[in-house]
Formats: sequence, structure tokens, C-alpha cells
Amino acid sequence: MTRSSTKEFQASGRVADGGTWTPAKNLPVAVNWQSPDENAVLLTDGRVLVAGGEGAKFASVSAGAVFDPVARAWTSTGPLAQVRAGHSLTALADGTALAVGGFPTPRVSPAGSATAERYNPTDGTWEPAGTMTVARTAHSATRLADGRVLVAGGRADRSSTTGTSASAEIYDPDAETWTSIAPMNDARAAHQAVLLRDGRVLVIGGTANVGGAGYTGLAFCEIYDPVADAWRPTGSMARPRFDNTATVLRDGTVLVTGGGSSGWIAGWVFNAHHDWTTERYNPVTGAWTRESDLSCARLFHRAVLLPDGRVLVIGGANAFGLLTGYRSAELYDPRTRKWHPVTGTATGRWGFGAVALDDGRVLVTGGVEHIDWSADDWELTASTEIYTPAEGEQ
Repeated sequence: MTRSSTKEFQASGRVADGGTWTPAKNLPVAVNWQSPDENAVLLTDGRVLVAGGEGAKFASVSAGAVFDPVARAWTSTGPLAQVRAGHSLTALADGTALAVGGFPTPRVSPAGSATAERYNPTDGTWEPAGTMTVARTAHSATRLADGRVLVAGGRADRSSTTGTSASAEIYDPDAETWTSIAPMNDARAAHQAVLLRDGRVLVIGGTANVGGAGYTGLAFCEIYDPVADAWRPTGSMARPRFDNTATVLRDGTVLVTGGGSSGWIAGWVFNAHHDWTTERYNPVTGAWTRESDLSCARLFHRAVLLPDGRVLVIGGANAFGLLTGYRSAELYDPRTRKWHPVTGTATGRWGFGAVALDDGRVLVTGGVEHIDWSADDWELTASTEIYTPAEGEQ
């Protein structure tokens, strides 16, 4: 087999661990979600919620939908009060969900939003959830162990002309209030943030503004301690990354995969260098170690932890600006620290929703199949597929 930074990996011979993909009903609206925490979320009742995102002609949308794994079908929710993309969507402990920030207008440097809304699963409607102190897009939103939500970083508009932010604040769903906290050590957007087993939050990589509309990837990482209400630096990755994935494994370590390494520079010249490498973070030592490589470079892909402790990586793309979604998927085994191919999706996609269901299956939905710059549009998909691990994987 051959790995390439510009072509999708194609497996030759036997595909390992023959899990299967089966179709489900389409989304009501074709849409994509690119920001790290804009993804589909699993509600406490076992259904899956999606909301907002970008539709045709790069326009932000207000549509929402819930997926019933038993019926294998979507039902539209009430619309968001504000169209938004580049926002975050977080499932809360009481069964509701929180949509935060994002940009409300398409394409050309729109201002971000400071508003938030909360989804009520009882009647399928959205209610106001206060206003942040800072407007932001491409931020992180992490549910803490006590049920509050930490929102950090991002940028005030889509183009980064105002620069990335280090600011952070916490939403209390019981009091329905926002409270500013100390800023991060490094301003960042398009980063990942995960809740560690000890209740701290690891913030990983992202991008920083480098003047005008330019940005570059970051390797810097830091930890937020909600007990001390303080940030501190931790070990840096071997490579800068943004729009990568980050997955907390069953042993408490954190696996990051792929992503971009460097981005737009002055004059809107793009340095297309995306990554097939992976790294693993040890929260006890604060150090990163290099893991085995992905089969191909991936950006805007998704990673889902399976019940047996392995990680399923799905789709994505490479060469930003010539993006055609991958169909391929692969599994990481933390015991052997190796990757091997599994059956790919029927539809290639990037910037899509992916979530583990309560029964161990994995749902993927929506996303971009291909960008057609000549038509100033992208080919979106509303298709939904469900991965069932091979017997013994669950």
C-alpha cells in the first residue's frame, strides 16, 4: 500500500476487521460542519442532534434535526433563532444542548456572534442562553465534569483579520449565566479541547493570526484546571496542527491525528501542507510521543472511540482548495499502536458529523463531497451512513 499527502489511500488486498456501512435516511438539508466542536452530538436519550452549519453557496443555516437510531431517520427541529456556522454544539447533562457563537453570514469576512441558544428536546425548540462577553467562531466548547461548559479561543470573524483570541468563559446551565475567566496563555482558533479523566481540560494546537488574513498552525498546548481556575502550559506536539482530531483513550491518554500544519499566508497564498502523522499525550508526564502514521494525510476528518477502545478515523480530505472527500476509513489499536484499513463509506466526505451511538455503532452524516470553485459552490451531501463494527469489535 502507498501513502500520499495528495491522494487518498487505497487499500490493496484484504480489508481488515470487516465492519459494515449501511445507509440511513438523509438529512432534511444538505449541510457541512467544519469547526472542531460544530459536530453532531449524542443526547442523553440516545438520539443525535445537528444544528446550523454551512449550506449551499457557503451560506450559514438555521436548520436543525434529530436522528432516531431505532427508526434510522431524521426529524427536523425548530430552527435556531440565528443562522450560524463555525459555532459549537455541546450536549448538556440534563438532555438539552448548547449552540454558541459562529458567524451568521456567508463568505466574506462576516463578524462572529456572541449569542448562545439552548435546545429543548421535549418540544424541539431553541431558547436564548445568554450572551458571551466576546463574539467568536472556530472556538472550543468543553463540558466540564460539573456540567458547566468551558468556551475558549476562536476568532471574531471568519477571515482572522481581527486576530485570534485567548479569552475564555464558562457557561453555567443551572444559573444560565456566562462568566469570564483568565485567558489562555496562547491565542488560538480551530483548536481541539478535551476533558481529561482528572477533570482538567487539555487544549491542543490550532491556528494563530500572522498579520492581515494570514494564519499558521500551532504546536503549543495548555491545561485548564477548573478547581484552581487557572491555565498552565504543557508539552508541545512535535508538529503544529489545526482541524485535526483529538480522542481521549480508555487509559486516559489522548490521540491526535492529521490536520493542517500551516495555512494561509499574506496575500491569500496557501501553503498546502497537511498531515498524516499522529501523536499521543500522556497527562501524567505532560509529554507527547509519536505514534504510527495514518495511511494518508487527512484534514476535516473525524475520529470516534469504539467500545473496545480502538479509534475509527473516517473521511476527510487534503489539498485545501482542491478538496474531494475521502471514502476511506481506518482503525487505530492502542495496544499495538498500529493502524489498519476498514471498509470505507459509500460517499466520500469532509467537514461532516460523526458520533458514537449508545449501541456501539457509529453514525456519519452530511459534509462536503467536493468543492467546485468554478461554480463558486460546493457539492454537499445529505446522506447518512451507519458503521457496525465486526463481531468482537463491540
